[in-house]
Amino acid sequence: MNYKYMRIQGRETSYITKYPKGVFSLCWNLIYNGILSENEKELFIEIDTWFKENLPEPEPCVNHEKVITFFKCDNSQEMYSKLQPAIALLDKYNQEYDVVYTNFVGTIIYEDKWQIAVKVEDGNMI
Repeated sequence: MNYKYMRIQGRETSYITKYPKGVFSLCWNLIYNGILSENEKELFIEIDTWFKENLPEPEPCVNHEKVITFFKCDNSQEMYSKLQPAIALLDKYNQEYDVVYTNFVGTIIYEDKWQIAVKVEDGNMI
């Protein structure tokens, strides 16, 4: 089966969206909680910076709207490879996460070549 969208998400929910936190939030939590070493922290910040410099940040995310994002499977191979070191940090520190592939998302409110954003309310895609 061919899937359209992919998301790496934790098993704890965001206090904003009530939906499982994405990979970036999970890694930032490792930093905020003082779990990562200085080198690991620098590594993740480099990854985060690469994404900010190479992918448009969806306007709904910039505006702190209740949205979640998915990578488009057709164009996500490079993104996924760039995220591998961050995923390795989640593994190292036993942070539970799932890689979710789907064709079924809510209403897409943002779309570019690499990703989509979907509005969520009370933990559900709208």
